[in-house]
Amino acid sequence: MAISLLSLPLRYFLEVARTGSVNQAAQRLHVAASAVSRQLGKLEDSLGVVLFERQARGMNLTEAGTRLLAHASAHDAQALELVEQLQDLSAQGALRVRLACTEGFAAAFMPLVMGGFRQAYPQVQLQLQVAVPQEVSALVLRGEADLALKYSTAPEKGLQVLHSAIAPIYAVMPAQHPLARQRSVSVADVVRYPLLLGAANTTGRQLFDLSCAVQGLRYVPAVESNFSSALLPLLSGQDVVLASYLTAARWVEAGLLAARPFDETQLQQRRLQVLAAEGRSQSALVQQFTQALVIAIEEYGKRKVGRRRKATPAPASVF
Repeated sequence: MAISLLSLPLRYFLEVARTGSVNQAAQRLHVAASAVSRQLGKLEDSLGVVLFERQARGMNLTEAGTRLLAHASAHDAQALELVEQLQDLSAQGALRVRLACTEGFAAAFMPLVMGGFRQAYPQVQLQLQVAVPQEVSALVLRGEADLALKYSTAPEKGLQVLHSAIAPIYAVMPAQHPLARQRSVSVADVVRYPLLLGAANTTGRQLFDLSCAVQGLRYVPAVESNFSSALLPLLSGQDVVLASYLTAARWVEAGLLAARPFDETQLQQRRLQVLAAEGRSQSALVQQFTQALVIAIEEYGKRKVGRRRKATPAPASVF
């Protein structure tokens, strides 16, 4: 059973804030819902502020509640780290790096970085959790991951940006596709062809849908999946997939696929970010992994999309 150094009211507050529900928080805390409600009431009374807006669909944080969540989450993460240090003073505990990333990075890019890091630090214990963008951020905020790698379009409270790079969205297609003859494409060009798209909660899909809405364009996906790595192998004929360079690189560099940038600025605003929790100290090993991750990102940022690489045994060829 996890030990928390936070007060009981703050522990209950954090669970309700994270789940958005008194009942779900009670289930996770293994207590009655009435006990959770009682502690929330005491906390609000002692602070003299309302922390939640009680609505039919759940509990929404007020501005005061949002500020308290950022403060309490940071202290909870520090407290969890202290408890872990107290419970495990062995060298193995000090040699662990916990990572979180979205699914697109888990197929090839993150394993490449992790493999190189293990060669340099064979004694390291690496933990990788793969989740949707919102949960990746939540894992870091809860102190369950040291670092996160994800695409982002806006700053997130409680998270520190350790590295940020422009990561435009590309239209990826078979090399013989009609659009492959163009240097760039528009959203209007792309919606005329069968689209293989990721889930609606991904940043690429959200920005694409925004561009369609602005231009009054409509489409029906030919294939839709919450597992984006399954989409590129499905490409055939006149299909188009939305993807980043890191996702499509091995097919593009092999000459099997073509990647074309979009004309619309909305699809050029996404950023690739390495994130950590604000105010939380990082071990030397986590800092070393951060450096390795940044170097790998910058290496791919130097490449020209659509240009084949010379045949070499370089590690990046696994893409």
